[in-house]
Amino acid sequence: MYSLGIDVAKNKLDSCLLNPENDQRRAKTVPNTPEGFAELQDWLIRQKVPDLGQVHLILEATGVYHEAVALWFAAAGAVVSVVNPAQTKAFGQGLAVRTKTDARDSQVLARYGALINPPRWQPPPPAIRDLNALMARLDAVEADRRRERNRQEKAEAIPLPAPVAESLQQHIDFLEQEATRLQTAIQSHIDQHPDLRRDRDLLQSIPAVGEKTAQRLVAVLHGHHFTCADQVTAFLGLVPVECQSGSSLHRRPRLSKAGAPRIRAALYMAAVVATRHNPHIQALYQRLLARGKAKMAALGAAMRKLVQLAFGVLKHQQPYQANWTPVP
Repeated sequence: MYSLGIDVAKNKLDSCLLNPENDQRRAKTVPNTPEGFAELQDWLIRQKVPDLGQVHLILEATGVYHEAVALWFAAAGAVVSVVNPAQTKAFGQGLAVRTKTDARDSQVLARYGALINPPRWQPPPPAIRDLNALMARLDAVEADRRRERNRQEKAEAIPLPAPVAESLQQHIDFLEQEATRLQTAIQSHIDQHPDLRRDRDLLQSIPAVGEKTAQRLVAVLHGHHFTCADQVTAFLGLVPVECQSGSSLHRRPRLSKAGAPRIRAALYMAAVVATRHNPHIQALYQRLLARGKAKMAALGAAMRKLVQLAFGVLKHQQPYQANWTPVP
């Protein structure tokens, strides 16, 4: 299979086609537009590629700029992999690649695809894409509201002209109304899809999982193909990372903190509540504290346990059961 590494930028795509049989490479740069995608497909045909089913595209997750090309080629029949930029960076360092250019990055991606063969990317369903867009907009509005409130608090120390104070208050009022409208839109969107509504209600059966946390978990668990709870915790950056070597280097394990910080913040607050009101997490938290674990380490374990419970509830399509015990 041909490996096509694509370095994604806002306005262009730098691609490198690698033929694994003879290690021959070809480069092509096209605009990051549907017209550019079609041009890249025509170029692949001219390179004697039999069909797109024989092409493995490797792209890095770059905000939103990679989504259009990934969706376009996935729909056209190509195998698409969206990989973590940290992994490809480490891979390039392992190849002793020191040059940092878009063309060289596409070569590293093509080589990464040929040697590592990353898993196939599954496009999220349209309902999940819309839900993610709504939540991203809500996050932006809430961030603006926090900034304006901080400005308002600072203004209390230094008297401001009346028009400035009024402008701050009016903007805060507008942002609060907009946040309420977007939250209502998210609820309505989930209610319109029976599978999303069912899973949200199941997640809310878990003590300490509120509506907003359930909404974010629904988006994550429906937007990716996870086969076990450990994959979810790793995706959310909740796995502990150890750092020790010999007798001179020994640091405390810490969370990897990969993935989106917004859902980790929501899970942190839910875990704090769960240590008081969720029997499974409360027992785990108290057991870890009794063993001498730091509170933050115990809370990290509580966050992981909360995600595991969420995954189990949706996997078995059963509400949370306080008297449930794992099978040995």
